[in-house]
Formats: sequence, C-alpha cells, structure tokens
Amino acid sequence: MISLPVLSPLTVIAIPFAGALAIALAHRHARLRDALGWVAALIFLTTVIAHVPSVMSGQGAHQWFGELIPGVRIGFVIEPLGLLFALIGASLWVVATLYAQSYMKTLGYQHLARFFACYAIALGAAAGIAFSGNLLTLFIFYEVLTLSTYPLVTHSGSESARQGGRVYLFYLLASSIGLLLPAIVWTYAATGTLDFQTGGIIEGHIAPHWIPILTGLFAFGIGKAALMPMHRWLPSAMVAPAPVSALLHAVAVVKAGVFTILKVAIFVLGVDTLQTTGAGLWVAWVAAFTIVAASLVALGLDDLKARLAYSTVAQLSYVIIGAMVATPLAIIGGVMQMLMHAVAKITLFFSAGAIQVAHDRKKIKELDGLGRVMPFTFTFMTIGILSIIGLPLFAGMWSKWYLVLGSLSDEQWIVVGALLVSSLLNILYLLIIPIRGFFAPAAPGVPTQGIHEAPWAQRVAMGMTASACLILFFFPEPVFNLAKGLIS
Repeated sequence: MISLPVLSPLTVIAIPFAGALAIALAHRHARLRDALGWVAALIFLTTVIAHVPSVMSGQGAHQWFGELIPGVRIGFVIEPLGLLFALIGASLWVVATLYAQSYMKTLGYQHLARFFACYAIALGAAAGIAFSGNLLTLFIFYEVLTLSTYPLVTHSGSESARQGGRVYLFYLLASSIGLLLPAIVWTYAATGTLDFQTGGIIEGHIAPHWIPILTGLFAFGIGKAALMPMHRWLPSAMVAPAPVSALLHAVAVVKAGVFTILKVAIFVLGVDTLQTTGAGLWVAWVAAFTIVAASLVALGLDDLKARLAYSTVAQLSYVIIGAMVATPLAIIGGVMQMLMHAVAKITLFFSAGAIQVAHDRKKIKELDGLGRVMPFTFTFMTIGILSIIGLPLFAGMWSKWYLVLGSLSDEQWIVVGALLVSSLLNILYLLIIPIRGFFAPAAPGVPTQGIHEAPWAQRVAMGMTASACLILFFFPEPVFNLAKGLIS
C-alpha cells in the first residue's frame, strides 16, 4: 500500500495559496496555467486524504503558534468534522477544475489566470476554516474566503455583476463584523479562551438566559449559512459564471457557513448545553421558516440559476436545524447533509452551466424538450434533484432521514413539518424541470433531432458528481460513523 506524506495542517492549507501564486505568474501561458491548476488541486486532495487514517484512529493533528493575548492564539486542529469539510472541498475542487476550464474557455471568458488564482485562494481559505483550532483562526480565514470570492462573483465585469458583487460583499461583511465578531468577543470575555473543545466552552460561564442571544449572534453572524434574512447575498451572486455558482453553493462558501454553524454548536456552545437549555430551538424555528419560504420563492422563479439559488437557501437550513435541535440523530443528519447537498447541488449547477454552453438558455420555460437533445445533462440533473428531494437510492435520503428522526425525538413538530413540506415543494419546483425537458413539446428554437450536448469535460464532471449521489446512498457508513463520533 502506498503511504501518503502527512504534512502539517498549515502546510496543507498553504498548498492552494501556493497554487494560486503559481497560476497568477503563469498568466501568459495558458497550458501551463491550466496544468498548475490541476497540480495544485491534486496535491491538495492527496495531502488531505493523507490525514484520514490518523483522524479515524482518534489522533488527528495539532499545530499552534504564539499567543496574541492571554488565551488567544493562532492554531490548527485536524479533527473529524473539519476533515470531512476539507475532503468535500478538495474532492470537488478536482472535479470543478475539469468543468471550469472547459466552461470558461468555451464561453470565451478573459483573465482566466486571475479567475483560477482566486478559485484556488477560496479553497485554501476553506481549508483554513476546516482546520481552525479556535474562533479567531476561523474568523480570519472566513473573511479571506469572502474577499477572495468577490472577484469571482464580479468576473464578467458587467454592471449586473458589479451590483451583485456589492450585495454579496455587504451582506457577508456586515453579518460577520456586526454579529459574528461580537459573539466571538463575548465568548472570550466570558470564558477566557476561543479554543474549540469537545463539549463546548461556555457551560458555567454564561447564564442560561443569555445563551439564546449568543446563539442568535452566531447563527445570523455566520451569513454564509444564508439563514433568513441574511440570505440575500446568495441569489445576488448568481450573476457569476456557473463554475463560481458551483463553488459558492456546493464547495466552499455556503459549506463554510454551515460547517461553522456545526463547529460552533458542537465545540463552542456544546451539544449538551443546547439540549438542556433549548437555546437553539428558536433558531431552528427560523430555519424551518427559511426552508419553506425559500422553497415557495423558488417555485415562482423562471430563471434556472435563481431557482437553484433559493433551493440552496432552503437546503442549508437543514444543517442549521440539525445543529440547533442538537439531538444526537439531528447532529448526524446535519453533518451528513453537508456532504449530501454538496454533491447534489454541484451537479445541478454544472447542469445549468452545460445548458448555457450548449444552447444559451437560462429560463426554465426555454428548456421544454431540451432533455431529448441533452440526455446526459438532464439525466445527471435528475439524479441530483432526486437526491435533494431525499428519495431512496439517492444520497440525500440519509441526511433527511436522520434530521426527521432527530427532530421527532425532541418533539419538534414545526421542524418536522417544514422538512416534509420542503420535500414536496422540491418535487414541484425542481423535478418539474427535467420532466418538462424530457416530455414537454420542444420550446421555440430547441432542436428536435440529434444530440446537442455540452463539451465532454463538462459531461464527465457532471457524471462524477451524479455518481457520488448514488454511491453515497449505498455506502453512507463512513460519513455516519464520523458524525456519530462527534456526539459520542
């Protein structure tokens, strides 16, 4: 068996940043630039995978640097939840590289060195969040992720892109500086530390009647989790190219948000504290509202990417519910949802981009009959949708199963109702798209004969992520065991 080199956490995090620098320096040489993108993505994935054996054996890795003030230091810890997030980012970065290089060239985008350099920085920032050993380190990389993805959102340079970028930046910076940072300062003032600890750090340091307020500051301050009303940045960012939408909605940004929610719930607030005080239940009810409201908004939208964006707003709140209900099964469901949604939603955004590349169509009413001339794309899209709905044979079933069971065990009927209604609404606003694509009469301008698919690289990328939606249904045990270990 080949033994992979086990690098320090900081070295692993530095790989995407080094890749970004190399890509930027190769801006005059397209082939070298593309090759460097592959090298960085593959090395990053390899070095993340190398930490799996030690983490699964209960060891992990720690790396700390000097204190800035008493009890506050910069540091990294590789533990199961962070490793899962890093694996999601590293694995999907490889697939997204295949897709993005084809997409951006086919549509003639310029300044690709800048684009792929920012892409790499975003993955490095996500890794920094994943391996953060405390709230300060996490906050630093959280802000780096925001700033590095802004140029990606505005990459086209159009007025709509610039406006979308302004909304994106305002919401994420305002929420993190105005709410998340005060929550971090409050935590330090009460506990004297910001380090993540199993069981949390606030028990006995903050009076029970104040914990719901602190929980709310964290939940709404982590704007990347898109809990209403902090969600507006997400649909505004849909002006970005499809590979960016995939990055935002599946790989880095929103997953950084829900990962941080889980991290705070488990390692700062503490699962036992949340259970005994019920401090997170009001946030869970807001998340339930977000699920239903975002689904209803999606139902009325004709723009494909906008509908997928509001679907993401709804699906992220599944993870928030798992963290805030805080029963063991709910936590397991939330952790599993982080992965299951990632592979399904990136498939859908890949599909939307492929449709734009092959036929320049963005409106759902323009897709009627298109499935018959893009059978691969629409089949992959259908698999991703069925996983998001949560039907058997598709990965999304497991996360919803445990979320419902976990909510039932705590008699959270509002939450259970929202989860069930959401699945029904998913059928109405998502499954109808491939149904119309395969069976409706062709919309004006849609070819009626032959196959007119997107380039092969995009189809391969879609096929890989769609296959993951099936594989993870039959082999969910590693993710389940990892999630179970967080609350045992």
